[in-house]
Amino acid sequence: MRLYNTLSRREEDFSPSQGNTVRMYACGLTVYARGHIGNFRTFVAVDVLRRALKYEAGYGVREVMNFTDVDDRTILESQKAGVPLRDYTGRYITAYLEDAAALGLETVEDNPRATDPENIQAMGDTIKALEKNGHTYASDGSIYFKISTLPDYGKLARLDHGGIKSGARVDSDKYEKEDARDFVLWKATKPEEPTWDPGVGPGRPGWHIECSAMALRLLGPAPIDIHAGGVDLIFPHHENEIAQSEGATGRQFSRFWFHVEHLMIEEDDRAAEKMSKSLGNVFNLEDIAARGFRPSTLRYLYLGVHYRKQLKFSWTAMAQAEESLRRISDCLARLDHLPAAVPETPASDVAGKLAAAEEAFGKQITDDLNTAAALGIMFDLVRALNTAIDNATLTTRDAEAIRGTFARFDRVLGVLALRRAEEERPPVPVEEIERLIDARRAARLARNFAEGDRIRKDLEARGILLEDTGSATRWKRK
Repeated sequence: MRLYNTLSRREEDFSPSQGNTVRMYACGLTVYARGHIGNFRTFVAVDVLRRALKYEAGYGVREVMNFTDVDDRTILESQKAGVPLRDYTGRYITAYLEDAAALGLETVEDNPRATDPENIQAMGDTIKALEKNGHTYASDGSIYFKISTLPDYGKLARLDHGGIKSGARVDSDKYEKEDARDFVLWKATKPEEPTWDPGVGPGRPGWHIECSAMALRLLGPAPIDIHAGGVDLIFPHHENEIAQSEGATGRQFSRFWFHVEHLMIEEDDRAAEKMSKSLGNVFNLEDIAARGFRPSTLRYLYLGVHYRKQLKFSWTAMAQAEESLRRISDCLARLDHLPAAVPETPASDVAGKLAAAEEAFGKQITDDLNTAAALGIMFDLVRALNTAIDNATLTTRDAEAIRGTFARFDRVLGVLALRRAEEERPPVPVEEIERLIDARRAARLARNFAEGDRIRKDLEARGILLEDTGSATRWKRK
């Protein structure tokens, strides 16, 4: 398998450093708000990487994706809401897990929270190791990383060392690109802020120390195999993770760095711009559903552009993705209606087409996750299968092999099974259907037939048909 490594700026052959298991860390959400579809472009790309490592390359995977539940923004927003920090961030962790399931992300091995006691202690231990190795200094109750003590600081982001401002401090968790300054490891807390003391004095963690500590605690010893995230994290976050981890251990932190490009919003009368909470141009899965699209359509849209290229999101692009996904699903649905094979039926040539498609698909996936080209191979096969079905050259004995090939594609892409699950799920939650049936029954008993008809028509418009049989009412999908 070959992967592009941001550290070297080139594609490299990849294999795990210890046995057959890939140790991978991915930066998850900072849970001060619900994740948006720009965030999930990265998470789906990391999910495809995970699946490719397992199902194409044949490796085991141990993946950690964290939740940043203490930083400047989470504290500020929890204070505005008047809710304890861990309770406030917990609601967005729950929302993330629901959205991740809706988009078909595989469950990872660990989802640590920065404020878990064992992680706070790991941060303290990392800071003590940095102090011992001469990489820190204290000022006004906070502890800082002194970047001048690490000669190769800036190697991931390719920083110009002439612009590095050693001795100038930065306390905020985020700062401007290439404005490289000594950064805070452990912050002196203000009144009303949460505080801990893992042996380095009372305070709270800086953003960057959290991921270093969690990655090494759960996936160590260094180096881990892959560290993943969005391109916006290269600097300062990932650069500072490297500084902390390598300053503490004296060893390389991660062998490969996997970064996913931005999702851009493209509107009719405006230039494309990055989706960002700070710009106020975000959509989440609820917004997608409100426009009549399902999560499988969004996942398909993500797959259609290589993860290292910017993806332009628009509602037109979503409609095109829906049409493409429907074409694949419709082709597979036609397999249910193939004629039965009889002894005199000549064998089709479909086996060769399936084998060739599987081989080509695997080559594209193992060549730096070229999902766009892999979808092209799927569509070439769909066209060939539709032609064969139209020409009546396929029979029921071909159906199992065809389904097997598409199942192998989908182990990596994860979109067809997601669409099937959506099709099997009622368009209205069962609890709501039953509640409305009870409300309709009560309305009819009260001889409010207009209300009863309104409920029936509302459910029908949403894809649910009601059937009255004697004293009972049953429902079914439209």
